[in-house]
Amino acid sequence: MVGHALAFVAAIALDRLLGEPRAWHPLVGFGRFAASIERQLNRGSAARRRCAGVVAALIACAPWVALAALLRPLQPLLVDAVALYLALGLRSLDEHAHAVQAALSAHDLEAARHNTARMVSRDTAAMTEPDVARATVESVLENGNDAVFGALFWALVAGAPGVVQFRLANTLDAMWGYRNVRFEYFGWCAARLDDALNYVPARLTALSYALVGRTADALACWRTQARRWSSPNAGPVMSAGAGSLGIRLGGAASYGGCMEQRPDLGCGRAPAASDIARSRALVRRAVALWVIVVGAFSLAVDLLEWLHA
Repeated sequence: MVGHALAFVAAIALDRLLGEPRAWHPLVGFGRFAASIERQLNRGSAARRRCAGVVAALIACAPWVALAALLRPLQPLLVDAVALYLALGLRSLDEHAHAVQAALSAHDLEAARHNTARMVSRDTAAMTEPDVARATVESVLENGNDAVFGALFWALVAGAPGVVQFRLANTLDAMWGYRNVRFEYFGWCAARLDDALNYVPARLTALSYALVGRTADALACWRTQARRWSSPNAGPVMSAGAGSLGIRLGGAASYGGCMEQRPDLGCGRAPAASDIARSRALVRRAVALWVIVVGAFSLAVDLLEWLHA
């Protein structure tokens, strides 16, 4: 178990020190590979597209998961640490949010909108400062699960193969998981796979946010508000995160020129620019909590094994 904890901590340390690879990231290559598959297979009737989406997800993910499974027995600690490092986006998420925060602090709303557009899929051109703060905090909280805690969870459960499968499924969902003419049927499998792989991590993320912030408010918001959100996994994460910070998220947001009225999440006041820093700190505290728990559990297991040897 100590080996698992070492890989876990090493990957977090590498992400903190190096960030994502600048020159070439494996996920960029995977994205091109997946896009090529989609261009070849996404055609025909609705039923054909559904079947093609299943085949495409299998073709896209299976070779890389199999490669991780083959490499892992050779150097488990190294392979697990490298796979987790490449899957983590903790520093990248923090840097993107900090760029928005810095622009708002400099009263440069145009730069803040531009930096927010790098984090969210909604329209940013007409955002006010509170809109920018709300969108950024929402992205930090939700992507804390997608880019951090989901990968950490699967690293503990299944090592490198689990991490690779989780991250690739998450990437496919970001590429294909849209309810539009092009992807409604073809992207169904990718979206459901991502939902399934995120189900447990999302709830552990929500619990982590609750434990390192305003616990009672976070748990109450999670219990009463999560089911209102359209995503079964984002609901718990964002409601608990908003409650933990004591702010209210959700509300109106524009996507593709169409205004959507989303349910309110959290409690208290509307988010301000200063809450971006608080959301970043919340994610960092939750990561520290995971490191402490994993380290303590690993030491306890190895101690028990030593005592019974």
